[in-house]
Parts: sequence; C-alpha cells; structure tokens
Amino acid sequence: MTNPQPILRLDRITKRFGGMTAIDDLSFTVRRGSRTALIGPNGAGKTTVFNLVTGAVPVDAGQIFVDGRDLTQMPSRKRVRHGLARSFQNVRLMPHLTAIENVMVGQHCHNGGLFGVLQPVNLWPGNRWRAAARAALCESGLEQYAAATVKNLPYGVQKRLEVVRAMMAQPRLLLLDEPAAGLNSAETEALQVLLGRICSSSDVTLLVVEHDMHFVGALCDAVVVLDFGRKIAEGSPAEVRADPRVQEIYLGTTIAEPVERCHVARSA
Repeated sequence: MTNPQPILRLDRITKRFGGMTAIDDLSFTVRRGSRTALIGPNGAGKTTVFNLVTGAVPVDAGQIFVDGRDLTQMPSRKRVRHGLARSFQNVRLMPHLTAIENVMVGQHCHNGGLFGVLQPVNLWPGNRWRAAARAALCESGLEQYAAATVKNLPYGVQKRLEVVRAMMAQPRLLLLDEPAAGLNSAETEALQVLLGRICSSSDVTLLVVEHDMHFVGALCDAVVVLDFGRKIAEGSPAEVRADPRVQEIYLGTTIAEPVERCHVARSA
C-alpha cells in the first residue's frame, strides 16, 4: 500500500540572520517519489532551505518533518541516517582522491569505527565497500573514471560523481543544489539521464534547486517558487510557468530587475 504521507514537510519555518529574514513563515510539502524543484530569484532563500533541512543551520521557528519524524532539533550528522543526502552548488569532492575513493566516502554513515574510516585509503582493496562503489560507478556510466584522480576530471563528470557519492548514503530524500550549474548542454543532458535512471531504479525522492528551467521542465513533476523567503506559487511545471507572479519575478521579461535586487539584498 502506498504511503500517502509526504516525505518532507516544512511547517512555518523562519530563519533570520541578524536583522535580515531569509526564510519567512514558510510551509510546503514534498510528495514521496516526486521530483520537486525549488526555484526563485537569487537570494530567494533556496539554499537556506537546504541548510535548514539538513541541519547545517538551526531554525528560529517552525518544524521540519522527514517521513513524519520531527528532525528540527536533530544534529546534522544524524540526519543522514534518517534518509537525507545532498549535493552543493560548488563541487565538494576530495580532489586528491580517485573517483572510486570519493564514492566510497559516501558510505561513511554505514561504516562504523576505525575500520570504516580507513576504507577509502586502499588498505583493503578487495573489500565489499569498494565493490559497492565500483558497482555504483558502473550503473551510472562512470566506470571508466574509477581510477582517475578527481581534480583531473571534467567538471561535468565531477558533478555526476557527486550525485553518485550522495546516493551511496542510500537516501530516501536527495537534495541537489543547482546540479546543472556550469554545465554545457551535453553535460546537462548526461546529468538528466543519470537522475532519471536513479529515480526509476530506486525509491529516492528528489528536491532540486535549479535556475535552468529547461532542466526543471524535463526532470521535475512539481515546483515550489520562493521570493524573499516566502512561497509565492507551487504546482506542476506548466502551472507554475503560467502563474503571473512567477512570470513577473523570475520567468518573464521583467526578471532582470528583481534578480539583481534580490542578489544585492542578500545571498541565498
């Protein structure tokens, strides 16, 4: 029987930095199994939402529920074990390690003690963690890069590799912060194929911050729109695209002024 409970629920979340309100009484849900995009102008609060959900920064008011469990006060290191994983706007792989070693690092929440910490350093080259990482690279079409040092890999490969590493934590909810940023059209298509493959072969739910609306339209089935830390619209990509408020602040011909205004006023 399908679980009707949303995998993520934000209930009247507020976050302030000094005298600036970055997130203002925000509520929305993410449907289990969906591919949901979180969009809005620069400075709308999208990355702050990710930081609040993952526990990187504390909330000032409101509650965050994952699978019905209140994680609002839970330390960030423990949230991974409750099904959360994320990527970042800027690639945060370990550049001196190989691709397979970086993927192995993604298994840290399932590795206990000193033995687990030492997995990526080649002391046990035939261990099951390495085998699992190699299988993940093969399934993602990245097996040819397994032995390559990450700093020598193309940026588009690094972005896909970061997704694979995040998936090694076996998340139920995967948060991707601008995964297509800086990619050319071929790299964006390869990433889209990878994410589609992940969603079709696992129970993971995606929450994606992205500015590329072609990417959002092709990948996502639900969209939440923020402006100045408030939700101004939500629905299918087509419904959101047709919303006059969204057209005014983000998608239409008047986008330039609001984006510049938000960017100067505050960061995400």
